[in-house]
Amino acid sequence: MPALRRRQACRQTRIEDLTTRNLKITLEYDGNRYVGWQRQAEGESIQGLLEDALAKFEGGPVTAHGAGRTDAGVHALGQVASAHVSFTHPPATIGRGLNATLPEDIRVIGVADMPEDFHARFSARSKTYRYQMSTDPIGDPFSRRLVWQLREQLDLETMARAAATLVGTHDFAAFQSAGTDVTTTVRTIVRSDIVMLPAGPPGAPARFAYDVTADGFLRHMVRAIVGTLVEIGRGRRDAESLAQLLDGGTRAQAGATAPPHGLFLVRVDYDEESP
Repeated sequence: MPALRRRQACRQTRIEDLTTRNLKITLEYDGNRYVGWQRQAEGESIQGLLEDALAKFEGGPVTAHGAGRTDAGVHALGQVASAHVSFTHPPATIGRGLNATLPEDIRVIGVADMPEDFHARFSARSKTYRYQMSTDPIGDPFSRRLVWQLREQLDLETMARAAATLVGTHDFAAFQSAGTDVTTTVRTIVRSDIVMLPAGPPGAPARFAYDVTADGFLRHMVRAIVGTLVEIGRGRRDAESLAQLLDGGTRAQAGATAPPHGLFLVRVDYDEESP
């Protein structure tokens, strides 16, 4: 009997351990053909495909929470998801198995076990986005799905000066699209830069990007900022108008929303001890 009780206790311990396993999954994807991160009633989503792939390991439904709900057409270099599962496969095996199931335009680049209370969205300290642009007058057929091709010259120096005014804690209501239920539109930006991107092959057009890091983002916030910066670069509004928009401006007073295909979720930062 004592041996039987020990075996039963071991089995129970293993079951309890399995039910509390919490995975951190880091992904990169080309979002052009997807409806976005979040599962929708129609169309393929990153979340839906990841959950379906995890379900093959689990033998049942799995819910994956994303760090950011990237919109349709938006890409990721470092999206993070968390999911509670019961299977015991090593992280490396899970990564290989998920990539064998997922489409080739979605790749798992990291899997790690995390504490029970880790949550991809609510545990995040900051997120970094990059919006890629090009002013090549002809356009590049090979990058058209990843870069906003403006095909005109812009005043990048003035755009950079305007972007710098966004650093700090401000009310970004003027850069939020309708349809979002949030308790506050105040966010803290710690980086807001116009950067030149590395040169491509000989003859390739020069590219630049808007890089922004903040403790959180409103719906379409980055794309609205980019649209406003482009209007500044075109000379259609002053660089000082960004500061005015932060001081009680409305969405109608800001620039148009930039198209989604130039936007990338680059990185999600957590506490230093997080893998």
